Amino acid sequence: MPTAPPPQNTDELYQALRENDRRPYGRTRTVTAEELVDAAEQFAEPVPLIDALLELQEAYTYGSEPRKSPVVFARLLTLFDEQPDVFDARLRHQLFWRFKWVAGALRALPEIPLASLRQWLTEMRDRYEKAGLDLQPYYGQAYRLAAHLGEDTALAYELWAGRSRSRLSDCEACEICDRALYHLAAGDDERALSTWEPVLAGKESCQEEPARSASYALLPLLRTGRTDQARELHLAGYRGCRRNPSMSSEVGRHLEFCALTGNEARGLELLAENRNLFDEVDSPQEQLDFLTGVEVLLQRVETLGRGELPAAGFPGRTWTVTGLRAEVRGRAADLAARFDDRNGTTAHTDRRSARLDRAPLLDALELTLRTRSLDDVTPAAASASTARTTVAVPESLTELILQARSLEEEAHPDAQACWVRLRTLVASRDYTHPDDPAVGPLLRLRADLLADEANWAGDRDEFADAAALHEEAAGLYDDAGLPGHAALSRACALLAAAEIPTEDADGPEAKAQAKTEALTTAHTSLVRLHEETSGLAPHQEARLLRLRATALGLRLQTSGSEEHVAPLLAEVDLLHTFATRHDIVGQVARALLLRATTHALSGDLPAALAETDGLLDRLKAHGPAWHLPRVLALRGRLHLSLQDAQAAHADLSEALRLAAEWPADAMDTSRLHVESAEVCMHLGRPDEALRHLTRSAELDLRRGKRIDAFCTYSNAAQLSLDLGRVEDAIALLDSLLAEPDVAAGELDDRLAAQLRLTRARALRAGDDLKAATAEFAALAAESAGWDDDPGSHAMIAAETAVLLGESGEFGQARKAADQALAAHARAPRHEHLSNTLRELARLQAQQQGPDGLADARAFLTDAGRVADEARAVGYEAHGRSLDTALAYEHGRVNAYAGAYEEALTALEQALTLLGEPGPEQHHAGEWAECVRLAAAVEGIYLERPAPALTRLDEAVSRLTAAGHTEETEPLTALTALAARLRDEE
Repeated sequence: MPTAPPPQNTDELYQALRENDRRPYGRTRTVTAEELVDAAEQFAEPVPLIDALLELQEAYTYGSEPRKSPVVFARLLTLFDEQPDVFDARLRHQLFWRFKWVAGALRALPEIPLASLRQWLTEMRDRYEKAGLDLQPYYGQAYRLAAHLGEDTALAYELWAGRSRSRLSDCEACEICDRALYHLAAGDDERALSTWEPVLAGKESCQEEPARSASYALLPLLRTGRTDQARELHLAGYRGCRRNPSMSSEVGRHLEFCALTGNEARGLELLAENRNLFDEVDSPQEQLDFLTGVEVLLQRVETLGRGELPAAGFPGRTWTVTGLRAEVRGRAADLAARFDDRNGTTAHTDRRSARLDRAPLLDALELTLRTRSLDDVTPAAASASTARTTVAVPESLTELILQARSLEEEAHPDAQACWVRLRTLVASRDYTHPDDPAVGPLLRLRADLLADEANWAGDRDEFADAAALHEEAAGLYDDAGLPGHAALSRACALLAAAEIPTEDADGPEAKAQAKTEALTTAHTSLVRLHEETSGLAPHQEARLLRLRATALGLRLQTSGSEEHVAPLLAEVDLLHTFATRHDIVGQVARALLLRATTHALSGDLPAALAETDGLLDRLKAHGPAWHLPRVLALRGRLHLSLQDAQAAHADLSEALRLAAEWPADAMDTSRLHVESAEVCMHLGRPDEALRHLTRSAELDLRRGKRIDAFCTYSNAAQLSLDLGRVEDAIALLDSLLAEPDVAAGELDDRLAAQLRLTRARALRAGDDLKAATAEFAALAAESAGWDDDPGSHAMIAAETAVLLGESGEFGQARKAADQALAAHARAPRHEHLSNTLRELARLQAQQQGPDGLADARAFLTDAGRVADEARAVGYEAHGRSLDTALAYEHGRVNAYAGAYEEALTALEQALTLLGEPGPEQHHAGEWAECVRLAAAVEGIYLERPAPALTRLDEAVSRLTAAGHTEETEPLTALTALAARLRDEE
């Protein structure tokens, strides 16, 4: 593991100690702490060594290495005995506090004799008495030992809980947890939960809390019917302990919770995310608790008959659920026996058995937005077809081939089930092709399967692959003596090739123009191919006509040009006339659908709606029924465009109901869910929209459309965040980022970055500023290399700067802001950068006062340059003008720093820029806030109440004249400040 150069003096040592303190607990922090102890020993001063040893013991304690913690403490105790005067009040407090750490470490090691544990507690008591310290912490450790042993807990509890807290007592949150666990062990769920309330509600917290309490409270909450709270605590609590070696016990309880609530698939997902705990946890007690939780999960999965599923386990080999369960069971049982042998009780074996014997508490509890089953974690689940058969798939191979072709000819959705079955059969080594003239040669069947595979590639927007596969199929059809089939495959290849994105085109307009030209060329080639191919069957000719119309439809969709409408309608008429003459009902329906779509694309929404109404009547009367969902979806989009969201919702709901009768792939059910989500948002039903988004994404994921799925999931996460469901958003994003292809960097890097960016924002919304800042900083570093997208880097670096400012790290915030400004110079983001720079100025002035004024003003100077640039190019802000906002911020920043005259001057300028208030609430609110701050500066800080009151009274008169009443917000703040100033006079 790489290490930094050793500190050369004590200043560098303390700087290194501070930097290490910011690192998460784990091997990197521990190794660094060990090196810093070595470095501290080179200096002649004992205090730096003591501080380094304290840091090392903390790293061992929270890095789950209990064997090493007592060794370090022994050195500290020796230093204290030899040089007590060196230990000031801070160091003495740290030393006596850590007696408890050592007691916990010794309990966690079954090789330490019970007599030694009791001897250490005696040592602790003697030392506390000698130092004149209260003994409540000692009795707390005595109770913990009794609870560990499972003996005499009631007496030990009373001796501890009945005493008043002292300076060296465990924090309030930890003691609340211990009291609640006592009641939980007694079987009193309600009293335990009542005791836990301050911690679970976030009123009390510490390094380990509320994550520790949350993990214990999950099952009592379920048993008492509080399922919603259990779900919330699982999401928030798991995030607080995941991958943390010192909280592996808590992770184990979350795995157990998943197993007992029908969330076995999520449990396996969390197990994979925490595979490091199999290797990094050195505490036997933590190992036992973690492995027991793992075993509960694996036992449940095996009980459900899925023991063959892969599971993340001990390093060095791959595991199945069955294999890992056997290994875990052996190790955990051995650990429990070792503890019981040491303690002379059966407490650990009994507790372990009780956990393993619990029956599921709920059949199913929806924990996350991404609800998954064990089928979804099967290795082939992601790529397996979700098509289901609504007609029986024949057992006879000959009948199966003929049925597949017949269904394909009429574009029946159930054709896919037949092709899936045939693909499996043909791939088998012992496949024997039927010797039947009706079936034809194997060459034809291979061409059929290639054509089907090409269609699937096209559905996934893999147009280059689709074109190549269609061409290959055409060659095989030629070899099989089927020129009509070959012509159709070549036609499909032409259309797919026209949809391949153009690499050379620069910018959206150029790309649209290139695609328009490609589709025009493709249509010309399709017409020529049609004219040159003779002997086509009616259904083949109808399909060629539809491909011609589709090419022009895509061209109109791309160009939006009115001149492309008439040629498209002409092609649609050709298709409709031909299909009607030959009674090809499926192509008649497609022609009518293309006509309705053409009217919609050309902007004639009433005509499009009339066409869809007529088509729906026809389909209900004559079929094919599988077209109904698609036509209903089109009518839903039309209704939405005509501002009738309620009708759109009814159409899409019916479309989803009917689509459920057919294979999801053929109906494009995932798109129906996305469109339903949009309609739900228009109707003010965001929770319903969220459900549609997640269902759409999971369908796409099962179809192998991972980019589409992750994009939809990203939208779902953002919506969840907008709804204030922060933990839901984080849990969803954590699940997505843990996907193997995402973790391996195989997903599109910009999409992965978007997922991480949303997660960082969610962490910030959840007040986890440390984790959010780390993620933002990493994203800012990565996005600096996006030469093709400097605007995104500007925005990410700007958000990073604000987070760093909120954390008080203004040096790093300045660097991030400079990165944002450099990127802004290439791709301007005037308003975003102005907001960022003003906020940084406010934060620095607010946190540092006069000492931070110069740097805060530097941020405002940069904001001024951004405002000048915006003015020069005619940019108009979406909110208040950048100049007005800047003037107000100058006032606020100077006020925070005590430069009150400058503040008042800036606020006067802001009021001039704002102009007179009118009836509009938002503008009046800004104006009133500016007046309020100016009056506060003038009347309170500059001690000039008379002009301040005059200012306030005039402002109230103006607002009243503009129609605002005393109950409205602009006036209430002004009248309250005026009353305060009059009282002080």
